[in-house]
Amino acid sequence: MQELKYLAGYPTSVTRQVVQLIAENRLGSLLAGKYPEAHAIRSEKALYDFTVATKNKYLSTSAPLSKVVFDGKINFIHQALGTHTFVSRVQGSKLKAKHEIRIAVIFKDAPLAFLKMIVVHELAHLKEKEHNKAFYKLCEHMEPNYHQLEFDVRLFLTHLDISGPLYHERENRE
Repeated sequence: MQELKYLAGYPTSVTRQVVQLIAENRLGSLLAGKYPEAHAIRSEKALYDFTVATKNKYLSTSAPLSKVVFDGKINFIHQALGTHTFVSRVQGSKLKAKHEIRIAVIFKDAPLAFLKMIVVHELAHLKEKEHNKAFYKLCEHMEPNYHQLEFDVRLFLTHLDISGPLYHERENRE
């Protein structure tokens, strides 16, 4: 059976179905049918605005975000799809805290639902640092379809590895 690194830990019955979709060259069409187009969030300002709007809707009392960016190095350095960093600095007699979220650049050409899933995941780290039951409950509060989207993101990443981009490259990149 073909190695499916993004689906490690899933039952064999599930991975067999994915292998069959790949063998029949149907994984991309399945994803494109379910998620017909990439989102329109092209700039880091738009990403920041999208993330802050999501944060304000579900976590309005949490600390503000200093920065939200697409990061081209994140997948290779951190073996992650997004990161949340928290930095505390002493400035005079005050303690200043900064929260930054970095999203892997591959999500620039992904469905909006996938981008939202990654944003929700990173925002959940504002309240819960560990990937525990409370963390995933918070993710589901912000995105009720969180676990299905996480699985679909894994399928998307598998498709990227095997066949390349799901959507055609945009002509007018920012």
